[in-house]
Amino acid sequence: MRAAFYDTPGPARSVLLVIDVERPEPAPGQVRVRVALSAINPGDMYWRQHSTERDLQRVGERLGRIPHQDGTGVIDAVGEGVEASRIGERVWIWMAATGEVWGTAAEWVVVPSEQAVALPDGVPDDLGACLGIPAMTAHLTLHGDGPLHGRTVLVAGGAGAVGHYAIELGKAAGARVVTTVSGPEKATHAKAAGADLVVDYRDPGAARQILDGVGPVDRIVEVALPGNLELDLAVVAPGATVVTYAAQADDPALPVLRLMWANLTLRFTLFHTAPREALLSAAAALTAALREDALTPLPLHTFGLDDVAAAHETVERGILGKAVLDLR
Repeated sequence: MRAAFYDTPGPARSVLLVIDVERPEPAPGQVRVRVALSAINPGDMYWRQHSTERDLQRVGERLGRIPHQDGTGVIDAVGEGVEASRIGERVWIWMAATGEVWGTAAEWVVVPSEQAVALPDGVPDDLGACLGIPAMTAHLTLHGDGPLHGRTVLVAGGAGAVGHYAIELGKAAGARVVTTVSGPEKATHAKAAGADLVVDYRDPGAARQILDGVGPVDRIVEVALPGNLELDLAVVAPGATVVTYAAQADDPALPVLRLMWANLTLRFTLFHTAPREALLSAAAALTAALREDALTPLPLHTFGLDDVAAAHETVERGILGKAVLDLR
């Protein structure tokens, strides 16, 4: 089979190759998926740029990695202990490359059976490929602190992949959702996802717009805590929760007394180290949301496997939507 591959950290065009490697076979409890779309996340950039020798695994006769965590495809083989009836099933894939060599940037991938989740009838690959890390992260940030129905949620960065699904999942759970963005195109995208109020966080009056528009917020899904903490503190309700899922180069200086005064809870979540039970629950909830037509795809930027380096560079430049490799 053909697969994207790297064996040393560095810039995309310097280290990413497309190689031929033996097609993997599913071990007990695994399924093999013929990949349709392989989705690229910012975290894939981190691993490509920072992998060390201990992160590499055997790919045929070489040590290296086949990247990408997420994607869609069709199961064409199952390992011992997996029902043969799953063969032919269309699935969305999550966490393919965590602890395994076989990421989704290949014509075939093997994953534990529960990490290849059946796509409901009528759900296109374009939507299934957008789930994985972004949508599951959105679920983890929203649903770890009690019911959302009737609550007000602030989603920072509502035009990003996690933000997009946080808006949609928040609305599906009965919350009122306000989001911040950085320009008109992103505002249009966030509004289309269902946000009740969209605010440009760069506006000096952003906090007043939020308070006048929806009142104090009960929960914040935060992508940039150092830069947004002042705005967060200006709009939180007493006893609110701020859940952050991304890290920046500079850690914030926490104003402890102000956090205490608001009885604020500051929580952190990371997809890769989240409890297995929470991830499985998120996957099940997302599939239920698909059945209810509560989720929509991100704008796709599609590349062929041979253009994997260009796809990575597109993600690094920052895009509205999701870059995918089309392996069909």
